[in-house]
Amino acid sequence: VQLQASGGGLVHPGGSLSLSCAASGRTFSTYDMAWFRQTPGKEREFVAWIIGSGRVTFHNPSVEGRFTISRDNVKNTVSLQMNSLKPEDTAVYYCAAGQRLRDRSSQSDYDYWGPGTQVTVSS
Repeated sequence: VQLQASGGGLVHPGGSLSLSCAASGRTFSTYDMAWFRQTPGKEREFVAWIIGSGRVTFHNPSVEGRFTISRDNVKNTVSLQMNSLKPEDTAVYYCAAGQRLRDRSSQSDYDYWGPGTQVTVSS
C-alpha cells in the first residue's frame, strides 16, 4: 500500500483544514487507517483511527469534538476534518495503514506510512 497525504497548510487559530490521504491498491477496505502527528523533538502522537469498514472510529481526547476521521472505500481515501484549530495542533500529519492491529493507537502496529503533510496554526 502506498499512501500520499495532502491538504496541509497555514491556518489561523479557530480555523479549519481538511487532510486527505490517497491509498493505492485494490484492498483498501481491509486496512485500518489512522492519522498521527509529530512536532520536532517529540514522539509521534496518535490522532485518530478508523477501521476498514468505516463503522468504528476513535479520536485522541485532545482532538475529540474538533477533528473527525472518515474514509471512502470507493475512492480509496481517508480524511481528517480539523475544526477549531489551535496553535498546539501545529505538526506534520501522517496517515498510516495496517492490518490485524493489536493496538490501533500505537504507531508501531502500522506497516505503511505516507510522507506527511505540514499543518501550521498561527496568527
